[in-house]
Amino acid sequence: MCAIFGFTRRSVPRAAAVEGFMRTRSRGPDMSRFTECGQGWLGFHRLAIMGLDESGMQPFALDGDMCVCNGELYGFRPIKAELEGRGFKFKSGSDCEILLPMYREYGAAMFAMLDAEFACIIYDSRRDRFVAARDPLGIRPLYYGELPVGGMAFASEPKNLAGLCPEIRPFPPGHYWDGEFRRYADLTTVGAYSCDGEEEAARQIRGLLIQAVEKRLDSDAPLGFLLSGGLDSSLVCSIAARLLQRPIRSFAIGMDTDPIDLKYARRCADYLGCEHTEVTMTREEVLDALDGLIYLLGTWDITTIRASLGMYLVCKYVHERTDVRVLLTGEISDELFGYKYTDFAPSPEEFQRESKKRVDEIHMYDVLRADRCISSNSLEARVPFGDIFFVRYVMGLDPALKMNRHGIGKYLLRRAFERGGWLPQDLLWRQKAAFSDAVGHSMVDDLKEYAETRYSDAEFGARRRKYDYARPFTKESLLYREIFEKYYPGQARMIPGFWMPNPSWPGCGVDDPSARVLANYGESGK
Repeated sequence: MCAIFGFTRRSVPRAAAVEGFMRTRSRGPDMSRFTECGQGWLGFHRLAIMGLDESGMQPFALDGDMCVCNGELYGFRPIKAELEGRGFKFKSGSDCEILLPMYREYGAAMFAMLDAEFACIIYDSRRDRFVAARDPLGIRPLYYGELPVGGMAFASEPKNLAGLCPEIRPFPPGHYWDGEFRRYADLTTVGAYSCDGEEEAARQIRGLLIQAVEKRLDSDAPLGFLLSGGLDSSLVCSIAARLLQRPIRSFAIGMDTDPIDLKYARRCADYLGCEHTEVTMTREEVLDALDGLIYLLGTWDITTIRASLGMYLVCKYVHERTDVRVLLTGEISDELFGYKYTDFAPSPEEFQRESKKRVDEIHMYDVLRADRCISSNSLEARVPFGDIFFVRYVMGLDPALKMNRHGIGKYLLRRAFERGGWLPQDLLWRQKAAFSDAVGHSMVDDLKEYAETRYSDAEFGARRRKYDYARPFTKESLLYREIFEKYYPGQARMIPGFWMPNPSWPGCGVDDPSARVLANYGESGK
């Protein structure tokens, strides 16, 4: 996944900066470099995916400019050829080597030109300034903070900056910073909706998702796929298997007692001819992983932590038992096409407003989960549903088309792939349980029961009142918050709030984020 690190001034001891930098070594175990740059530092941990030899090591340099980037730049080869035609020379096969020549040619306007998942820091030697930027959805992580005695610090994870910056914040997606934050991309603000009806929308969705998967299959390192058995990951696997014309390697996880989705993942894998691996986890493994996982995640949010446990453990298996280095996942579909609770949206306008909020904040929830679970195991995540062309199109559809008008959620996405044998019909039209439930209802129950043993009612009442921001409202949420504060004291505002169904909607005033508590859960997860 790689890790980047940059200080605009050397205003803390070098040893302290290096110690912070080394906290994300697992993101890039192949090679590390920490170097002076202008008045500051740049650091890079490399996970080699494109251009596997040492020539692709960063920082890249060009006539005094320097750059570090954690990213995948799709379609970089035509851009590279164009830059070569303008006289630029390249030393590696790395996609990220094009960034400095692009910056020389276009300046900060280059960021809007990229079809990419990226976070980068550039040192502009001609102006003696640093420039940082992040992709439009925040799929690649980037955090920042002001240094106590001057200057800015940027890093892939908050753990890099803990103890160095008094206040750590997520770098806003779709922005670059050159002394102040400037927005270069906004995928979720829609000026006018598309006139496409259901049939045309389904055709476009199918074509754009196939393109999104295809570009993410470009890798010099081995590929794998996380397969939950639900619609989103199953479609990604189906498209990839058809494009590659060979068996793909898929991985699924479930509890050892009541895994809901393992059987559906197996059915999908058998249908597609995957080289499929099932991983099981126990109550003890879940509880043993909890403390360290919250440190890796840098969050106290209930939903994110629950859903991360299965994902982290299956990624750990992939890292330890296989040569796979890139994993494709199904994140971001729910935010675009709806959750179980968005069935209660009172109007198309409300559905769209909720979708915009979820997509704008996804870098602090599901995308954060996928990034940390995968990168902490020295793997790279690729997210086809986060393709900028796909997101822009789906956000621009009339929201009335995306609401549950046919008695089943995500109707447009299902219809897009109903013909052509992409999936068995019963899997294509199956209601889906949330991932944290689908690995087995017992996992969430085990977490709640464990939290109950940690606090009496009186202790819970007293200890939750210590927190004015995002006050814990259950013993489980208090447990997560206290673990978070142990590692990130005073940094709770990195997360905007608990991920919960919209409490202002009828049927959504619930006390737990699980879809199990909703009246329309029905056959989901059976």
